[in-house]
Amino acid sequence: MRKIFFAISIVLFLSPNLQSQTPFYQGKTIRLLVGFSPGGSNDLWTRLIAQHMGKYVPGNPEIVVQNMTGGGSMVAANHVYNVGKPDGLTLANIAPALYLEQLAGRKEVQFDWAKFTWIGSPERTEEIMFIRSDTPYKTIEDIRKAADPPRCGATGIGSVDHYFPKLLEEILGVRVNVVVGYPGAAEVHLAIEKGEMQCRTGSVSSFFDREPGRTWAKTGFVRVLVQGGKKRDPRLADVPTIYELMDQYRAPDAVRGLAKVLLSPGILGRPMVSTPGIPAERVKILRGAYAKALSDPELLADLRKRGWQASPVSGDELETVAKEIVAQPPEVIEKMKKLLGLTPTK
Repeated sequence: MRKIFFAISIVLFLSPNLQSQTPFYQGKTIRLLVGFSPGGSNDLWTRLIAQHMGKYVPGNPEIVVQNMTGGGSMVAANHVYNVGKPDGLTLANIAPALYLEQLAGRKEVQFDWAKFTWIGSPERTEEIMFIRSDTPYKTIEDIRKAADPPRCGATGIGSVDHYFPKLLEEILGVRVNVVVGYPGAAEVHLAIEKGEMQCRTGSVSSFFDREPGRTWAKTGFVRVLVQGGKKRDPRLADVPTIYELMDQYRAPDAVRGLAKVLLSPGILGRPMVSTPGIPAERVKILRGAYAKALSDPELLADLRKRGWQASPVSGDELETVAKEIVAQPPEVIEKMKKLLGLTPTK
């Protein structure tokens, strides 16, 4: 009888300790929302990461990917912010420029950009502006002095291929004839090949990792005139950054603030976020698993097959950038709204 009592006592003593050692994520499912349609770059990146991330989370939870489209990922962002619980079981891949809608005072925004839990991004999508090599414009200065500005194709007002040339105009006095209304990047590229358009703004990663940019870069069909990152991309070592040009032309503080707001999506890349208020130890787990997934040998082999490269951005860096870009003075926000044509919704 004493032996049975002793054995029960041992079990009761150990049970809380055993429970405390059970990983939170064991036996659970992480729901990972993609704010974009299936088959696109954001969807493919998210699904690839999801295949490998779970094994680096203690407890090896299942990660289920679900597309939740609408509003350029606004629906997914609002969902993870307001419906998701602060337990680290709801994640989302959202557009890096949604904060522009918040700064513009749009009623559709039901989140505070700075308060998301930031997990990581697989790559930076910093902008470059490229132009056909058979045009007379060899440098930004050539465009600045030109009587006849080049024609740049864009998908719509407020898109990066629209506002990047407008930002150059604001900073440097560079005049570019931006033609909007193309359904997508493919149609703009076709217009450039036909000679209807001469230039476009896109991400440096898409330019080098995907067609037609990959071929254009090899054949010299286009030349890159300026890049939007703070540092020169090694593949574009001779191309100035917009920050260098701001120094050269002594851009005022308000314009520099505007550049920070408009160029930060390139730093945020393809961000994965979660609900605010998640316990710090779970945030650390998720960020660590995300980083490890992006260095997983199988994932890297898959990227090589696709011709893609990872340039990960940590959750810590994303969080810092997110807080900085929404803390702008009123004059910068007004400049942004005017340049993008954004107005508050009622």
